[in-house]
Amino acid sequence: MENETILARVREYCLREALLTPGAPLHELHLAAAVSGGADSMALLRILLALQPEFGFVLSACHVNHGLRGESAHRDEAFVRAECARLGVPLRVFHAEELGPVPEHAGEDWARRLRYACFARLCREGIDAVATAHTANDQAETLLLRLARGTGMHGAAGIRPRRGPYLRPLLPLTRQDTESFCRAAGQRWVTDETNETDAYARNRVRRAALPALQSTNGAAVENLARFCEKAARADDYFARKAQELLSAARLDGTQAGIRAPDACRVWRLGPLSAADAPVLEAAMHSLTAPVRDAEEKYVQLLCALVRRGSGAVQLTGRVRFCAGNGFFWQEEVPELPQRQTAPQPESWPFVPEKQAEYGFAGGWKVTAELFTADFEEKIQVVHKKDLKNQADYARITTLYAGLVLRTRQPGDVYRPAGRSVHNRLRKWMNEAGIPAQMRDQLPLLAAGSEVLWVCGAGFAEGLAPDEGTAQVLQMEMEHREELS
Repeated sequence: MENETILARVREYCLREALLTPGAPLHELHLAAAVSGGADSMALLRILLALQPEFGFVLSACHVNHGLRGESAHRDEAFVRAECARLGVPLRVFHAEELGPVPEHAGEDWARRLRYACFARLCREGIDAVATAHTANDQAETLLLRLARGTGMHGAAGIRPRRGPYLRPLLPLTRQDTESFCRAAGQRWVTDETNETDAYARNRVRRAALPALQSTNGAAVENLARFCEKAARADDYFARKAQELLSAARLDGTQAGIRAPDACRVWRLGPLSAADAPVLEAAMHSLTAPVRDAEEKYVQLLCALVRRGSGAVQLTGRVRFCAGNGFFWQEEVPELPQRQTAPQPESWPFVPEKQAEYGFAGGWKVTAELFTADFEEKIQVVHKKDLKNQADYARITTLYAGLVLRTRQPGDVYRPAGRSVHNRLRKWMNEAGIPAQMRDQLPLLAAGSEVLWVCGAGFAEGLAPDEGTAQVLQMEMEHREELS
C-alpha cells in the first residue's frame, strides 16, 4: 500500500509538470533513466517501469563508470548490469575513457561534467530525455548550500523539475521514501562509500545540517523542498516581467549615440531604474548568467549601477556593464591575439589592492582582503581557524616580488607556520594527507617557487601579523559544489 501511495505522488507530479509526455505529436518519448545503483536511482528505475504502461514512453537505462573508486566502481557497474537484465531494461554503460583521457587528479566536479557529457551523447544518439534521481533531500541540500554562500530568488528555486532534456520525476519524494519503496519492492541497491566522508560540503550538509533541522521539525526536508517550488514560481514570474522590461528599454547602439565598436547591447536607464526591485534584480540576473555564475553580489552590483546611473561593473576580464548619459550598456573586449596570451585561469597576478576575487578550476574561489584595523581588535571577531589565513602584507611585499595566485608547479617549496625548515610542497601534501585528486587544483600564493600561502593550510612561517602590523592581508577560500 505504501508503494502505491508513492507511485501516486510521482504520477501526479509528472502529470502536473508534464515530465513524461512526448515533445511532439505521434512521437513516443524515448526516456533513459540515469542509474548509479544507489537507492534513489533504483527506485527511479522501478517507478518508471511501473508508470510506463500508462504514459507509453520507451524506457532504457544508462550507467556511468567514472573509474574513480577502483573495485567499488566496477562492483556498481556489475550490479546495475545484473539488475537491468533481470528487469528487462536495455542498458547503456559509459566508461570515462570513451569521452577522452581521464585527468590525473580527477575529482567530483569532473565526474559530474562527465555524467552530463554522457547524457548529452545519449540525446545526440536518439534519446529524447534523461531522468535523474534527484529527490527532495537533494533539493533541500542544494537550497541550504546556495543560501549559505548567498543567492537570490533564482538560486533559491533549487533544482527544477525539467532543465532542457533532463527530468527529475522523484523531486516529490524524500530519500527515506526511495529506500522504503525499494525495500517494499524487494529491490536491492549499492552504497557509494564516498557519501560517508565529510570531505565535500554537500556531505556535511547531508550528515549534519539536515539531521539537525529534522530534529527540530521532522518535515524539514519537505518544507525546504516546498519553499523551492514556491521560489521557482516566483522566479518564473519575475523572469517574464524582466524580459518585458528589457525588451521595452532596449535600443540600438546608434540610437543611443554610443560609438564604441565593442558596445553590443544598449538599454534606456529610465525604465530600468523605475522598475520594482524584484523585476530589476531578475533582469540583471538574466544579463549576468550568460557571462559568469550569477551570484547574488554581481546581480546587486549591476542593480546599484543602474540606480546610480553612471560608472561600470567589470564582470569578467572581457565583459563589463556601463551606465551614463541615460543609458545602460554591455561592452565586450575582443579576444587578445594568440601571441598576446592572457594569464591562464590557473595563474593570476596577485594585486589585492585592485582585485579581491580569483576563480580557479574545480570550483575553487579565493578572496583577498586588506584591512588596517587594530590587530588585537580585529582578531577578536575572527574565528581561530581564520588566523592562519592572515599575514602582514607589508612584510610580504618587502620580502617578495612578483606575487602570483596559482596552482602547484614542479619545484615548489613551502614552510608551514611553526616549522623551521622548508619542505618540497609535494612532500608536505603527502604528509598533510591532501587527497591526490585535489592537489593540482588547490590554489596557492607564491613568489617564484616559494609558496607563501596554501588554500586550507594558511600562510608560511614568519608572515603572521603582530602588534606592529599596519596592514593585514586575509585570505579566504570557497569550494563550490553545485548539484543540478
